[in-house]
Amino acid sequence: MTEDNGSDPKRPSSSSKNETGPVLADASAPDGQRAIDPLPAKPGKRLTLGHIADHLGISTATVSLALRDSPLVAEDTRQKVKQTAAEIGYIYNRSAASLRTARSQIVGVAVHDILNPYFAEVFSALEDVLEEQGQMIFICNHRDDVRRQRAFVNTLLQHRADGLILCPSVGTTAEEINHLVDQGIPVTVMAREVSGIWAPCVHGDDVSGSYRMTKHVIEQGHRRIGMVGGRRLSSTGRDRNAGWRKALEEAGLDPDEQLDLPELMTQADGRSAVPKILALKERPTAIVGFNDLVALGMMTALRRAGVEPGPDMAITGYDDVDGAASRTPALTTVCNHADKIGRLAALTLLRQIAGERVSNTPILIEPELRIRESAPPPGVRLGAKLAP
Repeated sequence: MTEDNGSDPKRPSSSSKNETGPVLADASAPDGQRAIDPLPAKPGKRLTLGHIADHLGISTATVSLALRDSPLVAEDTRQKVKQTAAEIGYIYNRSAASLRTARSQIVGVAVHDILNPYFAEVFSALEDVLEEQGQMIFICNHRDDVRRQRAFVNTLLQHRADGLILCPSVGTTAEEINHLVDQGIPVTVMAREVSGIWAPCVHGDDVSGSYRMTKHVIEQGHRRIGMVGGRRLSSTGRDRNAGWRKALEEAGLDPDEQLDLPELMTQADGRSAVPKILALKERPTAIVGFNDLVALGMMTALRRAGVEPGPDMAITGYDDVDGAASRTPALTTVCNHADKIGRLAALTLLRQIAGERVSNTPILIEPELRIRESAPPPGVRLGAKLAP
């Protein structure tokens, strides 16, 4: 059954007799029972918000807010409304409500690789924040195909979505994001940056993180330091490569004389890179991986080829995904604070949905190094550190 928001002049009053209607407790009645507004006598007639409102002695507006999990309604009232709705078989009609409020309570989230544990952590954090405000989430895995991303955005607009959180695909233009903003659609960009956009953007400082990790590897005594991975048409790929280059140049090392394999993003990509690395006349003694997936893929393939990650070839990652610390050797990586980025992206979008003007100055999250065992000095094997 679905919601009918108009009043029904034929709807019986609460004092009408209907032997088929449910009986719910009412403390004001002498026997603690009274009949709620009876169920429609004719098959197919829909229940209304008024049935719940009349029984509980509250307004239909309060019932509507409670069914949308609005924080404006007390928790105990929300539970009473939901319990009553379940008992009489009422189903909330979100589409009808959106026509009244101009809100659909739907937010779209688009990323390029939902299988990456890093984005699973980002999604979990932003989901917690959005669900607290009664927002339902539609998610798109656009796989860096800008056409898939555009089709998703168009679908969101057709469903009158309240806003969009976007990790933009390669090929996304500032014009298309600005077009959404110009239409009054709340947009928050995360993880990747698009120059010239009018929307706020939340992401890690990828230049800083890659620079600091490469500098750490140099301090361990490495001089042949390759970089593997990263789509250079994305801001993340460019920035992490730029940080690697900056650290090398400061140490008097020419980045163009080092191994640099772009476009690799997954564990399979990392495994596929290893034969190319091992075929080099002068192998690098250390590899800076674009992300943890690439690094972990390389570690697996290196070990199968008889090259021990760590003492034989130092490997670093980026993102500090779940499980990175439990590998053998534990992965030295950069913590990119997925939870913080997810929460801030969600909160920034909610501020826009509430009508607040939000600056489009990028919000940079400072990364942190996680120094473990996979990137020791050349020839050194680090033992696992026992937890205190």
